[in-house]
Amino acid sequence: MTTKPLQRGDRAQHVVNQIREAIITGALAPGSALRQEELAANYASSRMPIREALRTLSAEGLVQLIPNRGAIVAPIDIEELRENFEMREAAEVLAIRLAVPHLSNAQIDQAASIQKQIDTAPIQDFGPLNKAFHCTLYAPAGRPRLIAHIGSLHDIADRYLRFTLLHLDYIDRSSSEHEAILDACYRRDIEVAMRLTSTHILEAGRTLESYLREHLGTRLRSS
Repeated sequence: MTTKPLQRGDRAQHVVNQIREAIITGALAPGSALRQEELAANYASSRMPIREALRTLSAEGLVQLIPNRGAIVAPIDIEELRENFEMREAAEVLAIRLAVPHLSNAQIDQAASIQKQIDTAPIQDFGPLNKAFHCTLYAPAGRPRLIAHIGSLHDIADRYLRFTLLHLDYIDRSSSEHEAILDACYRRDIEVAMRLTSTHILEAGRTLESYLREHLGTRLRSS
């Protein structure tokens, strides 16, 4: 069976996905230069898809395009972390409010199944599974742009989680909070689901910010 060649748009998206994953996992370190010729060689691509990928990732906040210097991986930045979790809280509280009245038990069961995967998955899978858990609950909101926005914010947050998950007792606490959110959804208690979602996101952000301030100190730009 032959593999169908990727079309231009598919090739560009494939490169975006590969570079995004390398940034999130830390394979491409914060602040490191992103030279188009090196990326083209590493990802077996021409330079056009690389340029398109860097523009896309710049819009997502994972890459910085610096005039006369080229592209770099966006540095780890406490201000960005704080803004990310503030934006997540606003967007996800809205999403859960709109979604709960339309959630079916089957959809909540699907999110619960993802949570069971989180309980046994390796640390490197936490970010994608956490994103899937939340977006599964938000899908019935019927706001595809809102859900896409939330997904992008999760991708940025995942960078920070990768720096801290090995050193924080966070996953167990997150799982307990997920279970409480699931219970509120099963009961169709909108107010409680909103409150739990807000606390879950903001407390995670504060925990990560505190850790990064303590352990990375002056390497981070902070207010």
